[in-house]
Amino acid sequence: MQLTGSEIVLECLKEQGVDTVFGYPGGTILNIYDELYKHSDEIRHILTSHEQGAAHAADGYARATGRVGVCMATSGPGATNLVTGIATAFMDSVPMVAITANVNLPMLGKDSFQEVDIAGVTIPITKHSFIVKNVADLAPTLRRAFDIATSGRPGPVLVDITKDVTAATCEYTPVKPKEKERSASYSPEEMERVLEYIRAAEKPYIYLGGGAILSEASAEVAEFAELIDAPVCDTLMAKGAFDGTGPRYTGMIGMHGTKTSNLGVSQCDLLIALGARFSDRVIGNPHKFAENAKIIHLDIDAAEINKNIRVDASLVGDLKVVLTELNKRLEKMQHTEWMHTIQELKEKYPLKYDGSRLSCPYVMETIDKVTGGEALITTDVGQHQMWAAQYYHYTKPRTFLSSGGLGTMGYGLGACIGAQVGQPDKLCINIAGDGCFRMNMNELATASRYNIPIIQVVINNHVLGMVRQWQTLFYGKRYSQTVLNDKVDFCKVAEGLGCAAIRVTEKEEVAPALEKAIAMKAPVLIECVIPEDDKVFPMVPAGAPIADVFDGDDLT
Repeated sequence: MQLTGSEIVLECLKEQGVDTVFGYPGGTILNIYDELYKHSDEIRHILTSHEQGAAHAADGYARATGRVGVCMATSGPGATNLVTGIATAFMDSVPMVAITANVNLPMLGKDSFQEVDIAGVTIPITKHSFIVKNVADLAPTLRRAFDIATSGRPGPVLVDITKDVTAATCEYTPVKPKEKERSASYSPEEMERVLEYIRAAEKPYIYLGGGAILSEASAEVAEFAELIDAPVCDTLMAKGAFDGTGPRYTGMIGMHGTKTSNLGVSQCDLLIALGARFSDRVIGNPHKFAENAKIIHLDIDAAEINKNIRVDASLVGDLKVVLTELNKRLEKMQHTEWMHTIQELKEKYPLKYDGSRLSCPYVMETIDKVTGGEALITTDVGQHQMWAAQYYHYTKPRTFLSSGGLGTMGYGLGACIGAQVGQPDKLCINIAGDGCFRMNMNELATASRYNIPIIQVVINNHVLGMVRQWQTLFYGKRYSQTVLNDKVDFCKVAEGLGCAAIRVTEKEEVAPALEKAIAMKAPVLIECVIPEDDKVFPMVPAGAPIADVFDGDDLT
């Protein structure tokens, strides 16, 4: 059948099972938006307040559902406003397709109004970027974009389409997407080497990364941990991949990891990295990381093997596939003395905070209690992000969404909206610091426009908390540009954007505020005012060995 380029875009989205698009219209993409209007009963469009919000919402939708998130924007500044969200998705391996429109083909390269080479701009932050200049190439390109976004290690793909292509016509034939096959590419010898190291270990430790969630390997990870009788630590991206309430779990590893995880990994004789990339925030000093251990690395991306840390053995492939085969070949082991040592560390070095007053750790523990641990938590970046990772117990995958690799302030609210749209039966709560919240707080208008029942918690300490913490510890308390003690009233801002608002200043007010917000079934902001000098502990100084982890007690 003969269709216009805009009609082809919509038909391809329907082919791929897309039910929601986040975006913002403009001149060059008008033909596509006109077609969206005609298909509004099949594909829901969420108009965000800013294109960055659309990219973060598509990201949150993808992380919460496991499906591809889709965002759209017009040319020039519309397209460039997507860049931070695309980079965020790229760093955390999130499947996303960003569709932009550009000026007509004859106008390309002439500095035309709102012309930007967005395909060129995004080359370093996408798995692939396309510009479509011929309508005959449009459907194959869109199909390839979705295939690339979801193949192997997931990630974002950009498709830029000239406006004349969206109006041109060509023959369109529907194509059913192929089922994705999970794969692995290791040799029998590599598998035997891994098995040999595991069987010889007396003090094994499992280091769990976000690949466990992307590959849906939670059950296989749990079985593996039982088989080899090992403790489990996780990264920020892996929260919920392993039961955070279980006896094997020792908490996060790295710069703000628990003392148990950091000291345990430093003492183990075998470290098994599952779907992790040995980020600098995890390993600290690479020359001192797990220096007493043999290291095994299982990952879908061969480029990650030996990139940051030299390993002794590796298996490349989808983690679910690799662990399934590994578990078949392993016999039940016992490391009673080692597990007892880890338990002693857990008892000696529990996470703790000042419980006499309102604090973010208290807020997170209260959210955990009030929701029964069933909430989906998104965060921005900073102290509140670390507290949310430390003090809420994640037991299921895809219930903690946060910008890990890029550390994007302003990520959480858009992501929370996307997560709630993708998982409407979930209670979705975004945790933000006052500094982060200012960056994209206009997305509250998006939540109120569609009555998306998110809860936005603002941890307000009137400072850029994490930067201030570094200034306190390492910069002689010279608080350069980190004090936010101005006249902004977040509750009034929320009300002005169409949301309900509650201010909390005492511990006793937290649970009632949460219960009230949940009962409203509407977008609500809860502002929690905490002291400016609360700090995230434990902590490892940048570049130091993770065994040098310290907390507040070590500073007194």
